[in-house]
Amino acid sequence: MPQLTSPPHPPADVPYRDPQLTVERRVEDLLGRLTLEEKAGLMFHDMQMTEPGGGLMRSGNMIGRPEAAASVQDLRMNHFNVLGAPESVRDLVGWHHRLQELAADTPLGIPVSVSTDPRHAFSSNLGTAAPAGAFSLWPESLGFAALRDPAVVERFADVARQEYLAGGLRVALHPQIDLATEPRWSRIGMTFGEDADLTAELVQAYVRGFQGERLGPESVATMTKHFPGGGPQLDGEDPHFDYGREQVYPGGRQEYHLRPFRAALAAGTSQIMPYYGMPIGTDWEEVGFAFSRGVITDLLRTELGFDGIVCTDWGLITDKTFAGEPMPARAWGIEELTPAMRVLKAIEAGVDQFGGESCPELVVDLVRAGRVDEQRLDVSVRRLLREKFVLGLFDAAPLDLEHALATIGRADFVADGAAAQRAAITRLTAAAAGPASLPLTAGASVYVEGLGRDAAERLGRVVDDPAEADLAVLRLAAPYEARPGRFESRFHAGSLEFPAAERDRVLAVCAAVPTVVDVYLDRPAVLTEVAGAAAALLVNFGANDEALVDVLLGTAQARGRLPFDLPSSTAAVEASRSDVPFDTVDPLFRFGDGLVD
Repeated sequence: MPQLTSPPHPPADVPYRDPQLTVERRVEDLLGRLTLEEKAGLMFHDMQMTEPGGGLMRSGNMIGRPEAAASVQDLRMNHFNVLGAPESVRDLVGWHHRLQELAADTPLGIPVSVSTDPRHAFSSNLGTAAPAGAFSLWPESLGFAALRDPAVVERFADVARQEYLAGGLRVALHPQIDLATEPRWSRIGMTFGEDADLTAELVQAYVRGFQGERLGPESVATMTKHFPGGGPQLDGEDPHFDYGREQVYPGGRQEYHLRPFRAALAAGTSQIMPYYGMPIGTDWEEVGFAFSRGVITDLLRTELGFDGIVCTDWGLITDKTFAGEPMPARAWGIEELTPAMRVLKAIEAGVDQFGGESCPELVVDLVRAGRVDEQRLDVSVRRLLREKFVLGLFDAAPLDLEHALATIGRADFVADGAAAQRAAITRLTAAAAGPASLPLTAGASVYVEGLGRDAAERLGRVVDDPAEADLAVLRLAAPYEARPGRFESRFHAGSLEFPAAERDRVLAVCAAVPTVVDVYLDRPAVLTEVAGAAAALLVNFGANDEALVDVLLGTAQARGRLPFDLPSSTAAVEASRSDVPFDTVDPLFRFGDGLVD
């Protein structure tokens, strides 16, 4: 562990350091002391990685970002999201101390706001989520939607809040409340599914669990995304990539996709993130949402009354590399503009902060060139400083390692997460009798795929050939079309059907022996033939092997219900309208389906 130091004690006549003063007074005092460069630094929120042993990120890193010391001390940045899972809680705490010490050494000692993508579930797409590591492990948000229980969502969010606080993570780059109206979209896994009303109900519980009734020193601020709803992507392609930049509303359902955001704003979410998408064929300007004054100022600020922080999604301004691969700026609709002019357009749209960027000099240059009034910067900087003060960052003691070790991955947190994994499993079909009828009787000979040996042996004697088995249990992942590249390949997109060879292999097992099939759904899948051949079909939204076996043996109850329709064919998906819920013809299973005893 490094030598722990507290931020330097300022003279008593520095009002912004005085916790007895109002937040407004402290904000105005500090705002008046900021240089132009410090104001600009506040408006950027980029990524940092931890080095082994809790060290700070160095230059030459895989994400192509400035080293930590340069970001904090030279660029005057003090908002960062931490990528990946540190090797241990001790490393996370040590990294946090080192980062805050860098900030304490800057002239005004503005503490760092550390943010994180979701890190309590099974997805580990580095572009959208982090591995759980030492944190408690829960189902994905789709699993909470399958449970339809706001109390479970609020419990999860409160547990995550406590674990985040213990590790110094003060801004949640979630919840994601896009609606899964386009089944092929690769980012459905972290949504609450297809239904606007269910999503609206659950997001309020989510925000309450993280922030409390009012944002304060024990809160984690939520950055709700992706305004005004990122679900209706053309052909389901994602706007992280240029071929997926178009967002379409053939059914005219813009208001449907706004409904969960109205609920999140009513619950008091502290921040909003617009999506990359570029709307086509609407009354909105055909540019990425963060560049649209009609969306950010007219709709979000004026019509919906939001006065919190608006932070862009990551990487809209400058071209970068990731793991040595090019990653162009996602400046959809304004690709021809220079990075400085992209910044200008976003500021004019009403954005406060630029995610995934480390170029505050562009803001400085715009002000000095007379393109942006410094008072416009002050509007955003006030919001950013106010959140730091409300969260208590200026008054916080260094993290307590022993408290972090006792809190992150606490036994009751882990147990609650494990219970939620089991409960969210959804039974779609069931065998009336025979070796595959649930609950299973332990002791049979069993053929397994995708199930660890220890868990499989709880079911019976494991054999290597379906022909020798009384029962088969197959754990599958939802199908997708593999994409190239280290980053792009992490997004599961394209066809919802298993490739013919894989389908036929599964069907052959089902023909050889009564088979229980369990499919992990990070988006819908076309399971028509598998459902017809399997003796029992279950789906899960993030559940480990032990959770599934407990459900199969009847020691835990699966009570999930589908959070979206499961289409019956590719043709039905292609004929559906991307913005309209429940629009595929004759779905195999419908929203809400699930066998519950």
